Amino acid sequence: MEQIKIAVIGLGYVGLPLARLFSTKYQTIGFDMNLRRVDALMAGHDSTLEVSDDLLQDAINNHGFRCTTKIEDIRECNFYIVAVPTPVDANNRPDLNPLWRASETVGQVISKGDIVVYESTVYPGVTEEECLPVVERVSGLKFNEDFFAGYSPERINPGDKEHTVEKIRKVTSGSTPKIANIVDKVYNSVLVNGTHKAASIKVAEASKIIENSQRDVNIAFMNELAKIFNAMGIDTNDVIEAASSKWNFIKLKPGLVGGHCISVDPYYLIQKAQVYGVLPRVMSNARRLNDGMGAYVANQTIKCMNKKGVMVKDSKILILGITFKENCPDVRNTKIVDIYHTLVEYTSNVTIYDPWANIDVVRHEYGIDVVNVLLKEEKYDAIILAVAHDEFKNIDIRSLLTSEKGVVYDVKGFLSRNIIDARLWRLCRLSFVQYTMRRSI
Repeated sequence: MEQIKIAVIGLGYVGLPLARLFSTKYQTIGFDMNLRRVDALMAGHDSTLEVSDDLLQDAINNHGFRCTTKIEDIRECNFYIVAVPTPVDANNRPDLNPLWRASETVGQVISKGDIVVYESTVYPGVTEEECLPVVERVSGLKFNEDFFAGYSPERINPGDKEHTVEKIRKVTSGSTPKIANIVDKVYNSVLVNGTHKAASIKVAEASKIIENSQRDVNIAFMNELAKIFNAMGIDTNDVIEAASSKWNFIKLKPGLVGGHCISVDPYYLIQKAQVYGVLPRVMSNARRLNDGMGAYVANQTIKCMNKKGVMVKDSKILILGITFKENCPDVRNTKIVDIYHTLVEYTSNVTIYDPWANIDVVRHEYGIDVVNVLLKEEKYDAIILAVAHDEFKNIDIRSLLTSEKGVVYDVKGFLSRNIIDARLWRLCRLSFVQYTMRRSI
């Protein structure tokens, strides 16, 4: 293949870090339909914070990296990488529209001998059965004769500054053995820890989707244990610590499962499995359980308020955090929204504070107003620590309560035990003073 010229289509959490990395070795152009996003990137700032301003500006100023909304700007490329979202619809069915549109874009510019590589998480078969026919139709070219394809699933963990894109070992694949070697060589050239060349595109697709499905099932198991042990009056964390003393115990914790990957990707495999007459009961049940954890947290908080004699109706409740994970501005599919919606059935006085979240994005996506500044003079009847942002370490949380009876519920196991009333893996308990007073009545 002639000199590699790369176009990355989709400049979000996955596409931009990848494009920036490739720009250090190859002529690289980033393409995105969002003009505001492109303008911000060319000004040297990534609002997702996945690429630092220094790295982005270095790529632009010293490596010729540029971003564009103009399709003609990527026509001279010969190695196209598609990194667009793969969401689900309101009924949790795979929504392939972003992939189809991206494939149409590729079809308009691809030439004979070019390669298109998909990175979006999909069920096995999507690349060859759904995407490449679109490229063929739009381009008039024949797959595996005129142009070729590969698949290399994204493995970026948003907000993770340790396992950055260049350090992640990538799975690669190609539509022919020769193309598989080329794709593997291109990715290998910029990665610290190399690649794993899969046997086929379908194998590569399947490898990614089971990564996230496995994590979803594991977390669901811990969430189920938390519910069981809460009902029994046992601290789940104490159970986990005891069990993890065995060398082969896998130490996991319960929690909310949000974000664009783990809470979405299993639905793709579930949907495809049913086409083949297989009902994936374990994955389906895990998804239902994890999707219900936001409401569970809210109801447990309400139960704790009732136990402590705090009036729930019209109470003031503070939720700390709305992003789907700590120290990251990503609010995609955050389950904190489920906590909020359950609480507002009882009171309209629910405040969400998150110094990381973009207020406009949250309002646009969820119709919820959040604040980036916490007013210390405001007092609350209950506080839910939903996200473990570093900024929350320095908050005197109990000083924000209206009284000693106020409730602090810790979803993440982030706060010291002596200042909380309950957490996801420990039921609400009365204080020793409250307990003895009730016994004496």
